[in-house]
Amino acid sequence: MSDMLAQIRSLGDQLRWCAEVDAPYVGTYPEVLCVGMGGSGIAGDYAGSVAGPSGTRVAVHKGYGPIPPWAIRVRPLVIACSYSGNTEETLDFVTSAWESGLAVATVTTGGTLGELTKQHNWRTITVPSGLQPRAAVGYMVGSVVRLLEGSHAIEDQRLNLVEAADLADEMTAEGSSAWAAAETIAEAMAGKIPIVYGGGPVSAVASQRWKTQMNENAKIPAWYSQLPELDHNEVTGWETIPETTREHLAIVVLRDEADHHRVTRRITLTRQLTEDAVGWVGDVVSKGGSRLARLVSLTATGDLVSWMLAGRLDVDPVPVAAIEKLKKLLVED
Repeated sequence: MSDMLAQIRSLGDQLRWCAEVDAPYVGTYPEVLCVGMGGSGIAGDYAGSVAGPSGTRVAVHKGYGPIPPWAIRVRPLVIACSYSGNTEETLDFVTSAWESGLAVATVTTGGTLGELTKQHNWRTITVPSGLQPRAAVGYMVGSVVRLLEGSHAIEDQRLNLVEAADLADEMTAEGSSAWAAAETIAEAMAGKIPIVYGGGPVSAVASQRWKTQMNENAKIPAWYSQLPELDHNEVTGWETIPETTREHLAIVVLRDEADHHRVTRRITLTRQLTEDAVGWVGDVVSKGGSRLARLVSLTATGDLVSWMLAGRLDVDPVPVAAIEKLKKLLVED
């Protein structure tokens, strides 16, 4: 239990490391395609949110090749993210990208992706090893952001990385307001299936992180949905079995200043329409000035909630036995 908490609390140090690392010059690319899976792949989603105001499109691919036709036409920079360097899907995709003549950059600790990086002389940021991939989110996000700088896709983010780092330290300290909020949410969610709602370029991306951390740390099912889309389908799903949903499900909402004002109104109305059928147990507002810092603030709270839920369920948040078993089975095919 304590090891995962220590890894969660290393988020600030990870971001500072990224602020200090030399960002390699990659070239000039108006569009970027990030590829990766799980805790590594979400770096692309975060980077896309950070890059949004700059006008640079950061697309995200989570899976195998081949390269989508639009990428063959547009010729984006491909950034391959794999903390271990051995992610099967990422290796397959980046090989296809290179064979298609696309420029490649990487973020990894080594492994096969590291070997390919050296072989082809790809631009790279090699991050420190020793963490669970999902706990290395600061290294992965910060490094992708720095590579975006190196491709002239966004402005210098070093000050924003430091702001985010300081915020992460503050929020993950025991006794902080974020710690208290996480305890309240974890207590309300104990024994229930979490649902995380977000509705903007920051809150929606962070809701995905919350969901996957619930899966991997607490070993429980969870889902995330995004406003306003969920108001066109999911909102009707609370009508038929309210006794069951009220007992077994719980919603937490993530908010950010970039959320559209109509999304804010929709959250209020959606709660009014559904709270008889499901508990709304948390309302988390991002902190920080930069978009990167606000993403990190929501991340820190969600990571704490997932760790606290693991404690309440008496499960070790570190191992991911099902994922490792699946990888072995795939190798045996």
